[in-house]
Amino acid sequence: MTDAFLARVAPELLDGLAYSGALPPPSTVEELATFRARAAALIPPFNETASRVRRREHDGPGIALWSYTPPGDGPFPAVYWIHGGGMISGSLRADQPYCTALAEDTKCVVIAVDYRLAPENPHPTPVEDAYAGLEWVISHQAELRIDAERLAIGGSSAGGGIAAAVTLMARDRGGPQLAFQYLMYPMLDDVQDPRAGIEFAEIPTWSTERNRFAWRCLLGSSLGSAEVSSYAAPARATDLRGLPRALIQVGELDLFRDEDISYAARLLQAGVPTELHVYPGAYHGFELVAPHAHLSRQALEDRNRAFTRALH
Repeated sequence: MTDAFLARVAPELLDGLAYSGALPPPSTVEELATFRARAAALIPPFNETASRVRRREHDGPGIALWSYTPPGDGPFPAVYWIHGGGMISGSLRADQPYCTALAEDTKCVVIAVDYRLAPENPHPTPVEDAYAGLEWVISHQAELRIDAERLAIGGSSAGGGIAAAVTLMARDRGGPQLAFQYLMYPMLDDVQDPRAGIEFAEIPTWSTERNRFAWRCLLGSSLGSAEVSSYAAPARATDLRGLPRALIQVGELDLFRDEDISYAARLLQAGVPTELHVYPGAYHGFELVAPHAHLSRQALEDRNRAFTRALH
């Protein structure tokens, strides 16, 4: 961890860096196995009885989905949620507290998908799993008590990248109509800008080396080549017209900062209403590891307002 990086971190977020220090993201296959096991062991038990949100487990098309329904009769607006983890980790169980709070805060049914992970399941498996889950949601809207005309997609980090890709897929395939896309520091571009690669080479969170390893797990030898699909790396999409309105959030000290800003600008240029927030002094995952910080609360409030405007 460099002194230059620490000097730029918002003071209220410094304590949150202890999580990355205790559980640094992997940069090799050997580290990945250990990381997954340790991350799973660190997931705190979640008390469902303390919440009025009802969680249900569903068998999707070869994948699991969990739904979170707030109190009331419905039909509710819905958020189709895709977890993060660099395409190589993460789980439904790890995101259970987040999805419960999201359902409470937005008064939406949240449906989370358990897509298969790389490197065991490289592209296109993760994004195709996520797209199949979205189609399952549409076909089970009565069971889920949702209003399919008020359906958003969202995700953080790798989940944000997959959400952007699924949004492109839905447009291109004439699939489900999405009202909104929420992308929290999305992982969009397999071709790292050299300047960002230098700036974020030694950071303790999601660094240049860790990012390159994760993309290599997803894309293998095609990493960085002309054959990489925009459904793997949405930054490669040449036409962003006709996509649903968007909110993109990213921290000033996030490796994905520049690619996320660029994607937001290109959405705007394509005529897509887009809101962009760059949080000063914030690093990747800041709102998860420092949830009580003012910047974290602000980011979640910005998210909730955007969902309310788009879906209610």
